[in-house]
Amino acid sequence: LAVASMVSPSGMTLAGKHGTGVLSIGAMSTAGLQALPNQWAFAEDSAAKNSNQVQRDDWRVVMSWHIAETKEDAQKQAKHGLFRWHNEYTVGTLMRPGAEVYSSPDAAVEEVAVEGGGAIVGTPDDLIKAIREMRDLTGGFGTVIGFAHDWANREDTLRSWDLVARYVIPEVNGMLDGYRESQRHVIENRESFD
Repeated sequence: LAVASMVSPSGMTLAGKHGTGVLSIGAMSTAGLQALPNQWAFAEDSAAKNSNQVQRDDWRVVMSWHIAETKEDAQKQAKHGLFRWHNEYTVGTLMRPGAEVYSSPDAAVEEVAVEGGGAIVGTPDDLIKAIREMRDLTGGFGTVIGFAHDWANREDTLRSWDLVARYVIPEVNGMLDGYRESQRHVIENRESFD
C-alpha cells in the first residue's frame, strides 16, 4: 500500500499517519524536485505522532527517461514524442503551474536534457548518475519507478527498457560490486594466477 505524494506535505503526512509506503510522483517536475529533500521529514513526524513507523525502503520515486546507446540517439528518438507529451499533456491537460509550451521538438529535448530538467534523455550512464543524485537529494529511498510514456516508437522504447534492465538496474543495485572486487583482486594478484 502506498500513498501518492507530489509537492505538498499531505501525501507524506498521510503515509506517516497510517504507516504506509509512499509513491513520489513529484520528481518529474521542478517544484517536485525542490520539495523532495524535505518530504521524508513530514512522513516521519506524522508517524511519530500516530505511533507508527515509516521505512525509506517503502518510498518509491517516479522518474522519466528514454535511454539509448548514445545521448544523440536518445534525443533524436524521443524529441517528437516528448514535445507532444509536454505540450499536450503536461501543459494542456495537467495545466501544471509554470509549465510553458515548447516551441519545437528540439527545444523540448534541450530543456529536458539540462540538469534538473525532470527527465533523463541519454545513456545508461546518464540514468545511473541521475538515480544516484536522486538518492543523495532525498537522503535515500527504496525504489525507482520508471514512468511509461510514448516519447519514442515501440522498438526504441523497448530498447530503452532493455538498456535499463541490462546496465542500469545491476549498477544501482550493487549487483556488479562482487564482480568488480574479483576483477580487482585478479589484476592486483596476477602473478598468483599465472
